[in-house]
Amino acid sequence: MSDLEIERRAFDAGLELREEGQAVCLVGHAALINQLSEDMGGWREQIASGAFAEALAKDDVRLLVNHRDLPLARTRSGTLKLSEDSRGLAIEATLEPSDPDVQRLLPKLKRGDLSQMSFGFRVAPGGQDWAKDDEGRTVRTLKKLRLFDVSVVTFPAYPQTDVAVRSFQAWQATEARRHRERRHRERLGRALGQQGKMVG
Repeated sequence: MSDLEIERRAFDAGLELREEGQAVCLVGHAALINQLSEDMGGWREQIASGAFAEALAKDDVRLLVNHRDLPLARTRSGTLKLSEDSRGLAIEATLEPSDPDVQRLLPKLKRGDLSQMSFGFRVAPGGQDWAKDDEGRTVRTLKKLRLFDVSVVTFPAYPQTDVAVRSFQAWQATEARRHRERRHRERLGRALGQQGKMVG
């Protein structure tokens, strides 16, 4: 899996730090569902309810900082719990207070210097739809995703990834081809209709 195939989206969905005895828990949402994004360069995007279902059952997801470095928590180890609720992709991570990476992160979380999350994903085969909404805007609906990581981020990643752009361009080309074919059939139908009138 190349890094070019992984897309990332960031959300400011309320990141909370809970200290329970010796344990430190990070709670929040890495993604929001059923909400349209801002314009992403010619289209808007939304994540459908249930888009994470397969990933939650199968994927080994890591909690990272800025989508890199060593994991702070992981689903396979049980230190990262992911679920989909009515808001989106909920996370609960149990952090090790003696970990130097966690020690660097905690003051920034407590002060609110770090408050946003992002998630690294790939669209599964057949896992997206492109359509026009009632106002004629193009909307990409993500229906089935594979997860790689959830990350606390300093700066949200620029939403217009190469993968999303390629997918959008492919959809545009298909729509343009369909439009040309429809116009061709209409012209052919009119020409045949005209020819029938001339013969009759």
